[in-house]
Amino acid sequence: MSLDLSDVPADLREAVAAALAAAAVEDGHLGLEIVDADRIRELNREHRGVDSPTDVLAFPLDGAGPVAGPRELGDVAICPPHCADVTEAAVHGVLHLCGHDHETDDGEMLAVQARVLAGLR
Repeated sequence: MSLDLSDVPADLREAVAAALAAAAVEDGHLGLEIVDADRIRELNREHRGVDSPTDVLAFPLDGAGPVAGPRELGDVAICPPHCADVTEAAVHGVLHLCGHDHETDDGEMLAVQARVLAGLR
């Protein structure tokens, strides 16, 4: 098995691969799309019940268990006008796809995110 990052913009593939490695994910496919404020607001409203734009949204698909065929990790949507750093948003979204949640952990996700970003710079 291997990672399929063909649906990730080329300039974000290194960051996405680093986030996946930090989460110990070695195979699967994910999509990452850069969207405008109207689209991220629509997605936020439809999926989270929040009628406002945001920086990044993650939509996980497959769980951590075995699946038939290539593992589909999910999709990440990023709205550059609403984030300070698109690379950081990509890492953040990918970590959410991998099951991390900074709203319920004790800082582990943000610590992993910081390590990934430090390794990229």
